[in-house]
Amino acid sequence: MSRDPRLQDMLAHVVPFAAWLALIYLPGSPSGWTYAVRAAAGLILFLGLRPWRGYAPLRARNLVPAAWVGVLVFAVWVLPETGWAARWPALQEFYLKYAVLPWGRLPEAVSPPPYAPETCGWPLAIVRLLGSAFVISFIEEFFWRGFIYRWITARDFRSVDLGVFVRNAFFITALLFGLEHDRWLVGVLAGLAYGALAVKTRDLWAAGMAHAITNFLLGLYVLAAGHYGFW
Repeated sequence: MSRDPRLQDMLAHVVPFAAWLALIYLPGSPSGWTYAVRAAAGLILFLGLRPWRGYAPLRARNLVPAAWVGVLVFAVWVLPETGWAARWPALQEFYLKYAVLPWGRLPEAVSPPPYAPETCGWPLAIVRLLGSAFVISFIEEFFWRGFIYRWITARDFRSVDLGVFVRNAFFITALLFGLEHDRWLVGVLAGLAYGALAVKTRDLWAAGMAHAITNFLLGLYVLAAGHYGFW
């Protein structure tokens, strides 16, 4: 890696996320071993490159707000697609057509669901759960809130205090984060929530914890309810 500290820090934030995206295109089925490869590669790069250098450690006082944000985002993520929302069928159909990618048509279930235990086995289904909760959540927070938010503000992103609210950068980051997900609208709301937590607490680990809690609860819900469209 380059000896330029600014470039080193940038690569530490970007490379794990870029590798995660690149490995989506591994040949073969997206189930089972391919997700395990992505999770392992992402974790190795994250631990090896250590993007957390220069950040304060997680503060215990931020665990409670992180938990609240994580639970709230989980609820917002799943409620529009539950039976509760089905009481307003026209509204739910509009949501599914235009707030879930691709626009303009109802999502189609993949059969068989690639990450269901009966498809890939319980060990790889658990890897899917743990990878989404404890690997990609932190990789994304260091990329989106740690790098992109501050880089939009100043090219020497290290000079930007995480606790400084910059309106344009804040909303652009949330929008891009949302568009990374098929549930783009709730993705934007999640980006706003995680971003607000990071700025308010000046604690990127708190945002990572909130994101991890959301993904862990979502994974448990998927496995319990069989709603594999979220995966």
